[in-house]
Parts: sequence; structure tokens; C-alpha cells
Amino acid sequence: MTSSVLLALSVFGACLVESVEALTIVVAAGGTRGWRAALEGAGLALVVLAVLVALIGVPLVRYVPIDALRVVVGALLLVLGLGWLRKAVLRASGNKALHDEDAVYASTVEGLARTGTRSGRRDAVGFAVAFKGVFLEGMEVLLIVLSLGASSHRLWLASAMAGAAAILVACIGALVARQLREVPENAMKFCVGVLLTSFAVFWIGEGAGLRWPGSDATIPVLVGAFLVFGLGLARWLKPLVGSAGLRPCSSAPEDRPSSSSCVSSSAVVRGISSFADFLVDFLVGDAPEVLIGALAVVAVAVGLRHERALAMVLVLVITSGVLAGSSYRGRTRNVGVEA
Repeated sequence: MTSSVLLALSVFGACLVESVEALTIVVAAGGTRGWRAALEGAGLALVVLAVLVALIGVPLVRYVPIDALRVVVGALLLVLGLGWLRKAVLRASGNKALHDEDAVYASTVEGLARTGTRSGRRDAVGFAVAFKGVFLEGMEVLLIVLSLGASSHRLWLASAMAGAAAILVACIGALVARQLREVPENAMKFCVGVLLTSFAVFWIGEGAGLRWPGSDATIPVLVGAFLVFGLGLARWLKPLVGSAGLRPCSSAPEDRPSSSSCVSSSAVVRGISSFADFLVDFLVGDAPEVLIGALAVVAVAVGLRHERALAMVLVLVITSGVLAGSSYRGRTRNVGVEA
């Protein structure tokens, strides 16, 4: 029961954050190029994402051995969770500029304005920008839904929570439109990063045969441990901030390219390029040590599965060490530099 609640919160929180970012792009495209094209593009992207969940998720649950599935998706989830948590720690400590949805909106509108006036009832540029924005933001949610849902055989719960979050943001967005800066995005990313990292460590251990003490009851313990560690890390990094301040950013280096860029190139090339950028950003980004660390966690869990206690300790130590080291490295690269 506890694991189901935490799983639901993880998916709901992740989808909430990504939906706010996608909504910003859709609102910019709709207000600049026309609402019909923007809504059609966003709607098609949601349909494609739902189809991908059905096509990939159902076979994963039915045909892939559960232990192998947990190790593989646990590794992917650990890359994503540590990535989110690392960025949230850097922003909470003042070493990275906060994400500003109003700046993203302004940047998207400016880029769309340079493409010329729209013609006809349907605008191809507005449609493409809205589709690309919703699809790329939704890909992380798709990976989270598939990872958590398939690993726990609760794909229906993960899908339902993702849909609920998307609907909630759409309803709120219809009322407040551009007033998106009030959403505590970094706090949500911090919490979701903790949850994803905790689930990832748990599933890797379970898939490797370590069998955590207390089974699912271990998950809240891991959540509490990573939460305290993350908060302590953010506090430790605060005194290390340089004298130069950071201003809110509209497109930090690790963020995906603006949806308004390259709107004049062909749709196919743009789509392939954007998806390739997403995969590289997801697996490597600006912190390749996170991917290396995730692989090391898997190697230790599988290689030392017969030494249960030692493997568990090393898995936790490596995960915590990667988060601390990567956060410190991010601090030394970003401190004193305007984003």
C-alpha cells in the first residue's frame, strides 16, 4: 500500500512539472500563431504518448522477466532521478538559476514572431511547436510511467496518475493562462527526484536478488534518507556560491532546445534532431558521471548479489557519492556565471 502511494506521488509530481513546462509552450504558440493549430498539435502529441505507453508498456509487463525488467528500468530511473535531484540541489543552494516560465514564454513568442504571420485557419508552425513541446516534455513522463508502472506491475496506476496531473494542469492553465511562475517547480523537482532515486535503488536491488529488509517498507526509509541527504547537500553548497548572482533562466544549458528554434527547417529533420537531443540529454546531459554512476550501481548490485549486506551498503554509498560529486562539479562550473 505504501509503495503504491509513493509510486502515485512520483508519477503525479513528475507529470505536474512537465505539464507546466509544456503548457507554457502551448500557450505561447496559441497566443501567437492561433489556438486551433496549437491545441491540435498538443492533442496529437498526447495521443502519440498514450499509444507508446500501450505499445511498449503492456509487452514489458507481460513478456519481460520481472527481475531483468527491474534492473534495466531501475538504471534508467536512477539516471533520471539523480539528474532531477542534482539540478534541484544546485538551484536550492543558489548555484544554478531558477527556471522561469515567463522567460520561456517570452522566448518562445519571440522565436515564433520571427517566422512571419500565420496564414489560413491552421498554422503549420504553431502546430509543430505545440506538438514538439508537449511530446518532448512528455517523453520524461513516459519513461517514468513505463519504469515505475512496469517494474511494480502497476502500469494502470502510473498511467492514471499521469493523466490526472495533465488534466489538472490543463484546467488550471485555462484559468490562469500565463501566470505559471507561482508553481513551486524546483521544490516539486526536488521531491520527485528523491522519489525516483529511491524507487530506482530499490528496484535495482530487488531485480539483482538483494531483497531489501522489510520489502516495500524499505522505500519510505530510502525516501527519508535521500531527502535528508539532498537537503544537507544543498545547505553545504550554499556557502560555496560565488559573489556574482544568478538571474532566472529561460533556457539553461541542460534544458532541451527552445521549441521555437529551427522552426524553419523541415518537420522531419527537426523531429529527429529534437528526439536525438532528448535521448542524449536524458542519458548524458551535462553530467556524464550520473550515467556512469548508475551503471556502477547495477554492476555492484548484480556482481555482489551473494554478499547481500555489502552490496546494499555499496549501492547506497555509490548513489550518494555520485549525487554529491556531481552536484559539487555542477557548482564549480556554474558558480559566479549568469545562466
